Amino acid sequence: MVRFDPTELRKYGGLTLLARGVVEGFLTGIHRSPFKGFSVEFAEHRQYVAGDEIRHIDWRAFGKTDRYYVKEYEEETNLKAYVIVDASASMGFRGSKKSPSKLEYASQVAASLAYLMLHQADAVGLITHDTKVRTLITPKASPKHLLQILRTLEGTVPGGETSLATVWDELAGHHLKRRGVVIILSDFFDGIDPMIKALQHLRHRNHEVMLFQVMAPEEMDFPYKRLTQFRHLELTGEKKIVDPRRLREDYLKNLAAFQTELRERAGKLQVDYHLMRTDTPVAHALGLYLNRRMSQG
Repeated sequence: MVRFDPTELRKYGGLTLLARGVVEGFLTGIHRSPFKGFSVEFAEHRQYVAGDEIRHIDWRAFGKTDRYYVKEYEEETNLKAYVIVDASASMGFRGSKKSPSKLEYASQVAASLAYLMLHQADAVGLITHDTKVRTLITPKASPKHLLQILRTLEGTVPGGETSLATVWDELAGHHLKRRGVVIILSDFFDGIDPMIKALQHLRHRNHEVMLFQVMAPEEMDFPYKRLTQFRHLELTGEKKIVDPRRLREDYLKNLAAFQTELRERAGKLQVDYHLMRTDTPVAHALGLYLNRRMSQG
């Protein structure tokens, strides 16, 4: 396995620097990675403190510095992770002009998760899709592979209509054959029954599955008050002018019912569901992922 060296990524911009900043800030916030141990691969030195095992002291470092340092190692997990990003047209919605679109936000989360997974010695792959698979990058663990993932995310734009269940079924049956963690980033604007059936297929393949529902604040709060023209993001030419005040109560009620049903039915399959608003810090997804990993360990 190629050792992941974040310094190799400094010369790249865009999602690379964002992902690095999110992950390093997150790891600093929790003080240290929960998956470090003394097992496989050298990760870094730290100063010896009372209680550390003497056998882990680096005597060469002591000879050079006259100080005691302990070698830390990173566990080799052999985990394969698949990050699936919904790139259908509805993911192009951004609400406020200052906010990222749902696809841009999902790409930031995906980039940060990929960076973290590689940092943790996991192999990570990327799948983007709308009505069909657009990109399929098989999981690997190397800095060059991460760059391929980040460049793909940067080049991904909203595409056609949503067909989540069909694509997930295809992936479960033909592409995701080795057990792994499957993380799906989407607004999940599709029928619940076919989505649950496809999730059952993924679980039947023994994948651990996490759902991140990416929503703009405007979709969650429906703050519109004046006559507003709404257009269908996935059907060209579909537009309608409505009084949002008359719709707001029913809209919020139906949205809450949809999210509750998705969360509860996914939960029965032991599939994690998490709501991610585009005004939520991206690092929140990293904490949810690590909590899942620790609970499964």
